[in-house]
Amino acid sequence: MTLDERPRFQDLSRSKVPPGFRGRSALTVLVWQTVQQTLFAWSPQPAYGWRRGLLRLFGAEVGKGALVRPTVRVTYPWKVKLGNYCWIGDNAELYSLGPITIGDNAVVSQRTYLCAATHDYKNITFPLVAKQVVIEQEAWVAADCFVAPGVTIGAGAIIGARSTVLQSIASGTIAAGHPAKFKGHRSACE
Repeated sequence: MTLDERPRFQDLSRSKVPPGFRGRSALTVLVWQTVQQTLFAWSPQPAYGWRRGLLRLFGAEVGKGALVRPTVRVTYPWKVKLGNYCWIGDNAELYSLGPITIGDNAVVSQRTYLCAATHDYKNITFPLVAKQVVIEQEAWVAADCFVAPGVTIGAGAIIGARSTVLQSIASGTIAAGHPAKFKGHRSACE
């Protein structure tokens, strides 16, 4: 390799997962991936208790009555906290390289992607950086949204369908768009 061919921005040949980053052994990760692809994904839709049990078996904190669909994908369940009666819709992705918390009565709708990690692009080795994602109680992230690393969706907030959320959203607000912007306030129900 000549001087001109050396990587200048990111050299992935030097990239490594930081020690302890996964939070469990490589074997545990592999066993979880196998369970998720089979016992979890093949379970009938109404088998919510079964899926809650599998998530708990692998270290997730799962509240009472949480509804997780069989097509949901969770990278590392031991980094996930699901509140009481929260709903996680079909094909939602909990990319839990960092912690993900979903509060009581919160909804993460179908095809939504919660991304709890990024890369340090200023480092030539392009290392992973975990950043927590929090969906607070009674918030609703509608279908097909992307929630970026480090974002908190405040209590009772609504994120409109197909939005890209790059910054935290205040409690009780409605936001939508690319990137998501304030659209209004949510009124409490009687």
